[in-house]
Amino acid sequence: MNDLQQHSTSIPAFVTRREALKRCGMGLGSLAFAGLASSGILSQQVQANTALAANPLIPRAPHFPGKAKRIIHFFLNGGPSQVDTFDRKPLLETWAGKPLPTGNPATENVTTGAFPSPFRFRRHGQCGLEVSELFEKTAAHADDLAVIRSMTADLPNHEPSLMLMNCGDAIQARPSLGSWITYGLGAENQNLPAFIAMCPRGLPVKENENWQSGFLPAVFQGTYIDPQHTQIDKLIAHIRNQHTSRTQQRRQLDLLQNLEREYRSRRDRDTGLEARLESFELAFRMQLEAAEAFETQNEPAHIQALYGEGVHARQTLIARRLLERGVRYVQLWHGAGQPWDSHGNLEADHRKYAREIDQPISALLTDLKQRGMFEDTLVIWGGEFGRTPTTQGSNGRDHNAYGFTMWLAGAGVQGGTIFGATDEFGFRAVQNKVHVHDLHATILHLLGFDHERLTYRYAGRDFRLTDVYGEVIKGVLAA
Repeated sequence: MNDLQQHSTSIPAFVTRREALKRCGMGLGSLAFAGLASSGILSQQVQANTALAANPLIPRAPHFPGKAKRIIHFFLNGGPSQVDTFDRKPLLETWAGKPLPTGNPATENVTTGAFPSPFRFRRHGQCGLEVSELFEKTAAHADDLAVIRSMTADLPNHEPSLMLMNCGDAIQARPSLGSWITYGLGAENQNLPAFIAMCPRGLPVKENENWQSGFLPAVFQGTYIDPQHTQIDKLIAHIRNQHTSRTQQRRQLDLLQNLEREYRSRRDRDTGLEARLESFELAFRMQLEAAEAFETQNEPAHIQALYGEGVHARQTLIARRLLERGVRYVQLWHGAGQPWDSHGNLEADHRKYAREIDQPISALLTDLKQRGMFEDTLVIWGGEFGRTPTTQGSNGRDHNAYGFTMWLAGAGVQGGTIFGATDEFGFRAVQNKVHVHDLHATILHLLGFDHERLTYRYAGRDFRLTDVYGEVIKGVLAA
């Protein structure tokens, strides 16, 4: 066999136009890359990527020692009203039913009358935090809360605000906060998802885009659980394989992985295929531990009573059990759609939804303290935006992205703190404004990350959760 014949045997019988262009175009680029690698410029990045590829969920150290090891996020989707929960505005009573005064930038173009809160407020804790009757049980922990009253988002619409709050970008598909955290820290328990989103009775607006991995490897995406089900076989579909032994399942998965590697060697990266294979692997591992982790009946009676009854009590107790077992980030949604989107009938709706989660939130804070987990668990409360101080429809409030409230508690947070302020009517943030990018930078800081250094190269650019913005909110951090 001559040289030409030898060479021809290594060339596929058919080469696509895309493959031909890729082979031709990569030649000079690979020479340049080799020069950079040999000079040491890219050596650290290459080593990091190699380790990540070998086991993307291996536990990793952050940039510096962080206070938080795990996060639980209560997401009140739809937008709870700040002036009816944690940001009392007595002046609304004076202006009840009247158009807000002109000449104030905070109330520009607002034509409807002021809507005073129908809920009673009271001071709580040594810090004297004013909290409405909607969250009286949570208010018992007032000295543990850092309440940010000056949150701002970009647009008063659900879809872009949900994407901004969860993924750091209101328009483009980007990795979610939980995915960035898992990418940065890896997983502490290989038999459970590192990032779980629970939403009772279906999916929220924007569905699983809220916990997407975006351009990050698919292994970092969130796992959705519908906690309305109490039977483990319904809560987690196919958690028990009745037909195939674990040895047989492992052999099947190994075959799929080999086929995928062969496929990947001849084609561009297929993120959809990667996601499917990762889900198979995770499902295989979850058979060992997930059933026990989600079984709240294993808890003592007094703990079950502490959390109360109902799906939100159950999912909050499940979340604590998951955090104990090494899950990094648990997001608890209030329900499908937009439960807190009270354009009308706000008093009845807000009272109903607050009653469902007030006791579970209070119970979680108590339980974390009793178990020594409060000091390294970050608790987040809030929605995608707030609501207007003026009326809409039948005693409701419209969307408000210009000034709303969120609170943090736990690891590294200075409890008993009130940070920032809205104007006298509660319409716009006017003091120490906090954008969602700032909130994300602070969350990453509490986990031990410099938000400007936690990056991922995609399409020739280093991306990060906070884009090119964000400052850590030092006023909510413990000394």
